[in-house]
Amino acid sequence: MKKVDRDEIKILLERRYSLHDIAKTLGVHKSTISREIKKRRRSDGAYDAVMAEQRTRIKRLHSKHQGMKVESNQSLRERIIRELKHFRSPDEIAGRINRETGHTILGKDAIYHWLYSSWGNKYAHCLCTKRRRRRKQKKKTKREMIPMRIPVSMRPHEGIHGEGDLFVSPRKSHTPVSCAVVVENESKYLWGRKIPNRKPTTLVSVMREMREELKLDDLTLDNGIENKNHRMFGITTYFCDPQSPQQKPHIETAIGLLRRWFVPKGIDLRNVSEEELQMYISILNRKWRKSLGYASSYEVAKNHGILKTKIPVRRQEQKVTQQVAFEVRI
Repeated sequence: MKKVDRDEIKILLERRYSLHDIAKTLGVHKSTISREIKKRRRSDGAYDAVMAEQRTRIKRLHSKHQGMKVESNQSLRERIIRELKHFRSPDEIAGRINRETGHTILGKDAIYHWLYSSWGNKYAHCLCTKRRRRRKQKKKTKREMIPMRIPVSMRPHEGIHGEGDLFVSPRKSHTPVSCAVVVENESKYLWGRKIPNRKPTTLVSVMREMREELKLDDLTLDNGIENKNHRMFGITTYFCDPQSPQQKPHIETAIGLLRRWFVPKGIDLRNVSEEELQMYISILNRKWRKSLGYASSYEVAKNHGILKTKIPVRRQEQKVTQQVAFEVRI
């Protein structure tokens, strides 16, 4: 309510107008006038517009500022900053803290509010987007049909399912260098290799290498022509409907994480080495995920026997974090 409205309320009360008539004059509900008078009146019961305006300014001055829940708790603030610098998202941090304490302390929205405020703005660069607001997604390009494909609707419910796809260099770079990635649906465990081109024969060798490391019963792919020799992959393959990437959501999410955290669109994959790619994948596989009860994909995959080879845990994780810390520029 503005100062002019409060002045008018005072004048109409002195002229003994009813609350209904005052509300009708100002174009508000009579409950609004009643609350205003009850909250802002003086100790003697009279309503004074100047005092009401002063009390409003004081209340607004002492109201909760954006990000106050994090900024007012020093230990919580230090924990959030430390986890952000170790490539943890606000959702991961909030979920892990709530899991450790056994009850809800804060949500991811409270962390985002703090990061978007003047108090936590200097740590917003630790987010995977490195932006203050979410970027709008671009329209997906059309997928080319391939022959002799089995639709994903015929995939059985039982078994260990996987999804595969490529993420490529920008068209302006005019390079066939790409990355082939596969994700296991249950554990969200990510596997990937850098490939020099998108030829069907190259993808056959890569998928055979994947079969030696991951235990999968089938693989869901899109209609890219690089999957033409899918019968030579050594695994049962199913294909999404044309222009339907939502039928393989796990691999789309995994590629999105790689894009947002480490390899944004527009980067030529010739500048990303195989060693760096494996570092990035290792970090993502050890992120705490809400969908897994804030456990990592590596932990779930290991417990379910999806990995055919053993991977060192702590030493590799520390080495990877140190080697890619410059990417975030903490």
